[in-house]
Amino acid sequence: MSAKHEHIPKITIARLSIYLQVLEQMQREGVEVVSSGPLAKACRANASQIRKDLTYFGEFGVRGVGYNVCELIRAVSRSLGIDREWNCVLIGAGNLGKALIGHREFERRGFRIIGAFDCDPFKIGEEFAGLEVVCTRHLKERIQDKNVRIGVITTPPEHAQRVADYLVGAGIKGILNYAPMRIVVPADVTVEYVDIFHHLYSLAFALAPHKS
Repeated sequence: MSAKHEHIPKITIARLSIYLQVLEQMQREGVEVVSSGPLAKACRANASQIRKDLTYFGEFGVRGVGYNVCELIRAVSRSLGIDREWNCVLIGAGNLGKALIGHREFERRGFRIIGAFDCDPFKIGEEFAGLEVVCTRHLKERIQDKNVRIGVITTPPEHAQRVADYLVGAGIKGILNYAPMRIVVPADVTVEYVDIFHHLYSLAFALAPHKS
């Protein structure tokens, strides 16, 4: 990551992913050009915030005209680093892991799951979506020279830290953790958490009656 990009707020990166999702929907609907106003409304954001976020990565759009949707999709994809292919491995071949392995959207967006691992002897040797489940102990040797950059954890929480240790030991620098547990990794390893319960708690709070 360049020195410039290191100073980009993490919340800006999160907003870029929302912009991209909305832009792709507009593209599917046949929209060719969009100004910051309608784009902001669709993203439930502020137009000036969108313009500010985009300036971190360059100059986009034509004053008084707006943004070319296709060009902006390419620019945002390039800014997010998803204009290339990323090799990933998944550890935890349970129901969630199997669902993710078979999720075609991963590969469509450039994230190729090229290996599936588990420590359960009853799962080792099974095959899902063309991938054979391999013992986690063989992770490092199996991904050597395959340019794997991302590891996905879908194990029960009690196994998450041990799995993270295996990933770090294998040279993985990016981890997506679905297990509801915080893991400890070296400073040069980036971890993102997918916490379904966090969102359910937010919904429960919004829907529950509250005393004044």
